[in-house]
This record gives sequence, C-alpha cells and structure tokens, in this order.
Amino acid sequence: MNQPFVKFEHVEKTYDGVQLVVHDLNIDIAKGEFLTLLGPSGSGKTTTLMMLAGFETATSGEIYLDGKPINAIAPEHRDIGMVFQNYALFPHMSVEENVGFPLSVRKVPAAIAKEKIAKALAKVGLSGFESRRPAQMSGGQQQRVAVARALVFEPKLVLMDEPLSALDKQLREQLQYEIKRLHEELGITIVYVTHDQTEALAMSDRVAVFHQGRIQQIDTPTNLYERPANAFVAQFIGENNTLQGRVLSVSGERCRVELPDGVQMDAMAVGALHAGDNTRLSVRPERVHLNPTAPMETQVTATVVDVIYLGRYARVRLQTCGLEEFIVTLPNDGRDLVLVSGTQLALGWNVSDCRALDGV
Repeated sequence: MNQPFVKFEHVEKTYDGVQLVVHDLNIDIAKGEFLTLLGPSGSGKTTTLMMLAGFETATSGEIYLDGKPINAIAPEHRDIGMVFQNYALFPHMSVEENVGFPLSVRKVPAAIAKEKIAKALAKVGLSGFESRRPAQMSGGQQQRVAVARALVFEPKLVLMDEPLSALDKQLREQLQYEIKRLHEELGITIVYVTHDQTEALAMSDRVAVFHQGRIQQIDTPTNLYERPANAFVAQFIGENNTLQGRVLSVSGERCRVELPDGVQMDAMAVGALHAGDNTRLSVRPERVHLNPTAPMETQVTATVVDVIYLGRYARVRLQTCGLEEFIVTLPNDGRDLVLVSGTQLALGWNVSDCRALDGV
C-alpha cells in the first residue's frame, strides 16, 4: 500500500486543557488528492487545517507530511501554500509583488522569480494585471491573486480555508471550477475547508464530514449522498426527509420499521441495528414519486400543503406519516404543475432509496 502523503495519527486539540475541539483524528490523504473538510461552525474542521498549516499545535498525536513528522516544524518551513478566506493580500504591494512574496522570502533570484510569477498569474487568468494593487481589483480577482501566490513556489501541499465564502454565487461557482481545473492540471494535493456542502460535493475527490470535533464519515461525494453512515451525515448532506421509527426486525441488508402512527415499511439497514432499536428513516426528496403509475415497494398517502416554484424544480410540501413537512422535489419538464392545497395523493419510493440509520 502506498504511504499517505498527509497523515493525522491520533491527533487531538484542546485550548483550555478540558474541552477537546478535535477528538482522536485519524486521516490518510493521498498525493494529488483533493480532500475537503466539511462541517458546521465549531465542528473542528478549521482547527484541523490550522494544525496542518502549523498555525495551531496539536495537543497530542502526530501529523506527517510526505512521511516526515511535522509537529515541531515551523509553518514557514513546511513547504505548504495557503489561501485564506479574506485573501490576506498586502494592500501596498502590486499583484506582482504579492504573488512574488513567497519567492522573495526564499531568496529566489529575480529573473527566475519573474518567470515563476508570470506562469502563476497565467494559470489563474491574470496575465497583464501585474502592476495593479488589490484595491483596484474585484473580490474574485483578489482571490485569484491569493491562489497564484499559494502556487508560485510549487509547494508540496495547498491548504484553502473557506476561500470562496465572501463571493457571490455566480463567481463562487466559477472559481470552484477554476480551482478544480488547477488541481487536475497541476496534480497538486489540496486540503480545502468549507461549510458549504454543495461546494464540497462539486470539487472534492473525498469529503470528511466533521461534527463536534469528530469525523462522522470520510468518503466520495457519491457515497456521502447516496449512502450516509449516520443520521447527522444524512441531514447535513443535501435535503432529506426523516421519519422516526422503531426496528421490528433485521434481515440481511434490510430491516422492517414501524412508525409512530403504526405504518410499517422496509428500509436498508445502516449500522448495527437490532430489533427494538429506535431509528431514523432517511428518504431524499427527489427519490419520492407522486401518484406513481406503477406499484412501488413503499407507498403511503399524503396531503398537499403547498407548492413552491424554484425554476429548475418545484418543491412540494406534504403531510404524511405523522410529519407536518415531508418534501418532494419535481424537475421542471416544461409542464405546468397544478397541485391544490388539501389534495390527497399517493407517495411511493423504493426500499433502496430509504435508509434506516443509527446514531439517533
């Protein structure tokens, strides 16, 4: 097995000596991988990134980079590029001077530095902007300068701490594509922090989902969405309908669950579920069919509450299975959707699209 390029081995962090903000963290990151640390505020993802950068010290455990322990190595000697949320550009310096700053610190000869700066600016689409100051540039352009600065000295690893959160939606999506393109083109290793699950799914090879200082699941975007390991991941990644229930029986990969209103249905069993356990059934809104034309494995009746038109799709809110808000999303196929509040209809879904989760 190839040695991981970055390794966290039983890493923990506390600021007050009592409360751990990162618990027994173990992560292996491959060379050239794009790994995103995803989670809500206070979940430990940024602290983890700062320990890797060297701006925070691990309370216990060890971090390795390219096979070497780095806990005792100062940030400037770790050969790591860093992109911050607030750009962190020097306002009195030109673009060329900002991008070239890591090279000047490393005493790279001027002629070589100029060539490296030109290449880095070309990679982020800012050739010709060398003489501008940050204040003369848009937020997106400033973030491109920050990315160029992180790449210019050809680091082993690039860390990005919520670099796009200050940008508007359209620009954020554009820069997501640009960063992913650079990752693929250069083959660099990137560790990226965000609280935006859509951003994480769009950009990453793998995503580590954090909650209360622990990794809940580390997996590919597809597996996180389609096969969440527990209730927190299911709720945090994408929209989700949750039905409370009790396990009646478990048979192989499936289990039989009874809801509080007495309705029984089958689901895919996730985790160590046993008869008598409480569980949460997870069903994605886009996997539910309204008035299915063919019989489905699970079918219940529901009452329409309202319909919200959102352009690409419509969001239908219903009452069913004891829930006041059960959501179904319908893609926009060009036909008018007429659903009157109070109308009763059938909902159906496949057992493979319903997961019984532990971690309740």
